[in-house]
Amino acid sequence: MSETSTAFAFAGTQVIADPSGALYWPDEETLIVSDLHFEKGSAYARRGIFLPPYDTRATLKALWAAAAHYKPKRVISLGDSFHDAWGSERISAHDRETLGELMSGREWIWVLGNHDPSPPRDLGGEAVDEFTLGALTFRHEPLAGAAIGEIAGHLHPCATVGTRLRRLRRRCFAFDGSRLVMPAFGAYTGGLCVLDRAFALVLKAPFLAMVLGRHRVYPISHTKLLPDSA
Repeated sequence: MSETSTAFAFAGTQVIADPSGALYWPDEETLIVSDLHFEKGSAYARRGIFLPPYDTRATLKALWAAAAHYKPKRVISLGDSFHDAWGSERISAHDRETLGELMSGREWIWVLGNHDPSPPRDLGGEAVDEFTLGALTFRHEPLAGAAIGEIAGHLHPCATVGTRLRRLRRRCFAFDGSRLVMPAFGAYTGGLCVLDRAFALVLKAPFLAMVLGRHRVYPISHTKLLPDSA
């Protein structure tokens, strides 16, 4: 485990929250990421909204670094891996090759999401609606109500904390002891405040926001967080 990451117990397992926004499960040699949103830039360009077209490459670079550090035998991508149903067709040859190298020699699970309800084309891996391994269940959207051992994405949790000088808003893991909501991993993804009502429907208080710093993860009680608006 890196000194910048945070290990914690979850549903009888030990997992590691990494500052990149990835989660690692050592006993299963499994790396989990969520909401990669590959090809979001090109999706916006099709609508006449032009963003720098480098989001897929930046996201792949971060994913490659996490995989190089943990050396997983399995990767689970928790849905919205592509920003739309045609994203896997628009990915450049270079980025497709990079992704192929990253997938090579590993079990790769694509959990389907609301942005990508169909399996990516010609990329390999296994596409599923949800995936259960041991005590943990992986799905894109959190279920309403209790779901012990659930790891989900979709909500893009962010937390705002205050210092003496300013407010800082960062992506975070949201964890109530029974379920975990993953931060979005994609370079162009936004976020939703963990104090929003959407999280109240899936997280029981008290819960932790495991806030991503530049070099470490900071577990912070929800009672110490600030709303998005002052």
